[in-house]
Amino acid sequence: MSHPNEEIINKFYSSFAAKNAQGMIECYSDDVHFNDPVFKNLVGIKAKAMWQMLIERSSGLDLKFSNITANDTTGSADWVAEYNFSKTGRKIVNRIHAEFTFENGKIKTHNDTFSLWKWAGMALGFKGYLLGFTPIVQNQIRKEAVGGLELYMKRKRIK
Repeated sequence: MSHPNEEIINKFYSSFAAKNAQGMIECYSDDVHFNDPVFKNLVGIKAKAMWQMLIERSSGLDLKFSNITANDTTGSADWVAEYNFSKTGRKIVNRIHAEFTFENGKIKTHNDTFSLWKWAGMALGFKGYLLGFTPIVQNQIRKEAVGGLELYMKRKRIK
């Protein structure tokens, strides 16, 4: 029998694979904290809106997850997202490790780690492979992503 927090992680990624943002959001606490190499320090509604945006904008998303482990307070999983990057149409295969903390049967913190340099190479081609490790390119990627999230939230009237 799996731990209840393993079941929360499984529901989160099963919902993601089914492009069910609401199912993902139900796994998060109201004040969830999310971090990854692109989206830093998203709290609450911003973290939830980010998943809604990514699902709506995903083209050809194929998601696989594995190695789910959890106890009463922490958990982790590995997942691979394959999709076409909307700005360039280029194929992305992003390998991600996720770590979680839990509180009151919900995900309280969610930290994803992956190589932003590798992602930049897949998304941007030669320029990304050549310069994707530099702070200037990585900060530009972050700036565009956060700007896209803010615009999405404004258009959807998410506050």
